Amino acid sequence: MKIDVLLGLQWGDEGKGKIVDVLTPNYDIIARFQGGPNAGHTIEFDGKKFVLHTIPSGIFNPDKVNVIGNGVIIDPYVLNKEIDQLKAEDIHPENNLLISKKAHLILPSHRMLDAVYEASKGKLKIGSTLKGIGPTYTDKVARQGIRIGDINNNDFKSKYGQLKEKHFRIINTYPYDIGEFKIDGFSFEDYEQQWFSALEVVSKIKQIDSEHFINQSLKQGKSILAEGAQGTLLDIDFGSYPFVTSSNTICAGVCSGLGVAPSTVGKVFGIFKAYCTRVGSGPFPTELEDEDGQMMRDEGHEYGSTTGRPRRCGWLDLVALKYAVMLNGVTDLVMTKGDVLSNFKTLKVSTEYQVNGKTIDYIPFEDQLVRPVYKNVPGWNCAVDQMNHEDEFPEALSDYVKFVEEETGVPISIVSLGPDRKQTILR
Repeated sequence: MKIDVLLGLQWGDEGKGKIVDVLTPNYDIIARFQGGPNAGHTIEFDGKKFVLHTIPSGIFNPDKVNVIGNGVIIDPYVLNKEIDQLKAEDIHPENNLLISKKAHLILPSHRMLDAVYEASKGKLKIGSTLKGIGPTYTDKVARQGIRIGDINNNDFKSKYGQLKEKHFRIINTYPYDIGEFKIDGFSFEDYEQQWFSALEVVSKIKQIDSEHFINQSLKQGKSILAEGAQGTLLDIDFGSYPFVTSSNTICAGVCSGLGVAPSTVGKVFGIFKAYCTRVGSGPFPTELEDEDGQMMRDEGHEYGSTTGRPRRCGWLDLVALKYAVMLNGVTDLVMTKGDVLSNFKTLKVSTEYQVNGKTIDYIPFEDQLVRPVYKNVPGWNCAVDQMNHEDEFPEALSDYVKFVEEETGVPISIVSLGPDRKQTILR
């Protein structure tokens, strides 16, 4: 068997959670392979809405196994809140959730470091979610992190104290009163207490050697879907650096984030919005700061599921999309939020860039200097959110789908026309 992959092709928020939920019945195992609680995967069904930050989006199917892989970083406080919210709706993740022993822990002092680092940047802030992501991955690479498998060791509290002390030595070099910083509304001491209480709950979730579990499952013929977080254009190596996340969000991250060989990868589902959005700072060539951009934001409810911040909105960027397709080896495209563009008579799509007087069709190192070259295409200018089959698509929507397929060379196998799992067209 092969392991299929689902990931975002833009700056995150493409609708990965919903599509994982839709595809889950086709798989035995759903596995997150990178990122942490900076992710916000939204799933809606039966009039209910859930936002998952750490738990894989297949959790709503009780007969499917969900794995938090070694490439994910975990904040016990956030994970415990997710567990409580699911249990309140009679969903019991402890029954079908497994956690890799090699997944790293986000400590309260990681979050404090994150806040201090971001504050020190002033106008050059990268737009961090302040979830402690960067500092945790930094400690992982510096070989001083603490992992899930360390929780039950006798020296756990000693290791915790030593790392916390290192963090505060760094924090104390900055001219801030740490009492001014709150973590999810708590003082550091109160948050730390909540963190340790949550750790007791999280430690009761079954912990596994995930690389062995995943590879043995493949040998046994189990079907696996690897779920990514954030998006390709936020990749630490290939995104719009330094305005990126701290992990490899591209398909290659599956191998290191789950412990599988490249040869095991099968289909790669790449998700993109019919337009573009971005949260936080950084280059965004097609950004709209006018009425059209505000209409997209209002119609698409474009506010961060993790941060609550208004998302920047703009036209579809085909140069960036083709870049993401190339990096990930995408075999199947998934277009979401086609319903959001229903009120536009004319749409624009960036097909090239201009930089330093030259027209190019790729993302250069100097990505902050590019200007989009647009092609106008007809909008469908009608409601599409109640459509149940591709045959019902207005001609302009069908043409838009075909245009993207022709430009990227990849078929669009799924079109999402609303937030509910039922508002999904399989082509």
